Amino acid sequence: MPRRTDHQGPPRLRRQRRSSGLLVTPGQRHDSVCARIPLERVRVPRSSLGRPRWRPDQVIADKAYSSRGFRAYLRRRGIAHTIPEKADQRRHRLQRGSRGARPPGFDRETYRRRNLVEHCFNRLKGFRGIATRYDKTATSYEAAVSLASLLLWARSV
Repeated sequence: MPRRTDHQGPPRLRRQRRSSGLLVTPGQRHDSVCARIPLERVRVPRSSLGRPRWRPDQVIADKAYSSRGFRAYLRRRGIAHTIPEKADQRRHRLQRGSRGARPPGFDRETYRRRNLVEHCFNRLKGFRGIATRYDKTATSYEAAVSLASLLLWARSV
């Protein structure tokens, strides 16, 4: 049995650092425009028997995903979300006064768990070909990221 070094963290956290959805987009495309597609690809495994769920319990995202449209999409699907509000959105909401609606809910303690997502990205960037984008086509790059994710997934089990 391989020894676990201290920098890997407890096994429970290592399992949470695995990727669950992947979508390669053009570099000039904003992530929030394409955020719905990976959410529809995510399958949440059940602890008991049965099919995986199509809807995650919660989405924790950064300020890039704070648009009203994306928040409305998450509400329609019944997905709880923790997304901080951008400063300019907050300023515009406050300028509208009573017509500006209430601020979106934000739980700071929940948002601190977002570091698991960043850990996953950093582990993927440990593969030099992914970090420097050696592959010229999107399909070969997506295959490389899928393979690296699979290897990371296998290491964490």
